[in-house]
Amino acid sequence: MDNENSVIYGLEFQARALAPQLAEIEKIKFLIGTQSLKQANNQIHVIEFHEETSIVETSVFYHSEGEIWKINTSPTDPLKLATCYNSVTGESSCSMKTAILTLPEIESSDTIENLEIVTKLDTSIFGSDVKTTDFHPTETNTAVSLTDTQLILWDISGSEGKNILNIPLEGKNSPKFTNGKWNPHQNCSQFTTATETHLKSYDIRSGDLAWSIDNAHNQLVRDIDYNMNKQYHLATCGDDAFLKIWDFRQPSMPVFSRSDHSHWIWCVRFNHFHDQLVLTASSDARVLLTSTASVSSENILETCASEDNEELETKQKLKDGPLQWCEHEDSVYCAEWTPADPWVFASLSYDGRLLISHVKKSLKYQIML
Repeated sequence: MDNENSVIYGLEFQARALAPQLAEIEKIKFLIGTQSLKQANNQIHVIEFHEETSIVETSVFYHSEGEIWKINTSPTDPLKLATCYNSVTGESSCSMKTAILTLPEIESSDTIENLEIVTKLDTSIFGSDVKTTDFHPTETNTAVSLTDTQLILWDISGSEGKNILNIPLEGKNSPKFTNGKWNPHQNCSQFTTATETHLKSYDIRSGDLAWSIDNAHNQLVRDIDYNMNKQYHLATCGDDAFLKIWDFRQPSMPVFSRSDHSHWIWCVRFNHFHDQLVLTASSDARVLLTSTASVSSENILETCASEDNEELETKQKLKDGPLQWCEHEDSVYCAEWTPADPWVFASLSYDGRLLISHVKKSLKYQIML
């Protein structure tokens, strides 16, 4: 694709849930969940992007359980996904719920089918607010749900999730979980949580605390992402508008820290292949692509001769800092890389606008050559 401009896809409803189809590595696919106040109107859009033609192909399914706050897809089954949704339970009450669903085979493009719940996850006894449900990176029948006060490990092989382990959040002043993510390293045995301004990682084999970082941010931590290429590195972002990268073996201070947004950062994502490329999405209506080359696995220093050819100096192939950005017209809650192409990413703003963007060719060549 020669055109470096973003491709725009617009939804009828507001939206804040976006996920790449992790198990699909041949096609560029993203899932979007809507937030309509009319419960039965909510939808999940499966977006397939054809890079050669810049055409977006869409399949739409009803998610009549309620407005979608979070989507995660299975890394082993391309048809499975987990949603966290706000469901109306009475005339003047609603509650957050979560479930495992499956995408149906599309028989006709004229009718919109309803998504089928394949595994119900009853979190009502564990907390009032479900933050995320995340599939295990390698085990098909294992998932974790995070409520405001509990981490719940599930067996999702049947129609009803079986609770294997639950870990209550302990601490003074009634702390609450805000988000969580599997650690893809350490034999995938740790689940890392954001707990207000702190990070806590739990060993799901024993329920014990594996490690923690206190006061990782000055304000609420919104998101976490692991570097797939450096096993001790993870990125965090939060309401203090900082992007930080940590080596959790050295919790006293981050190895990388920048503040290039002017408002809260809701999402942070390492590139799956080139970990010096990091996406951040913010309610300042911008998505930034930032270079973190100095702490990446590709921290290669070039040796350059000066003009008189007598002295040699070293310089980084890619300088740290913002490389490019995407402008939205509303708060951006999600930005995601596709596992099918290291140079394509998508971002979703609250007004229901999806942008599918490319890393600029000049940056791509700078990294590759």
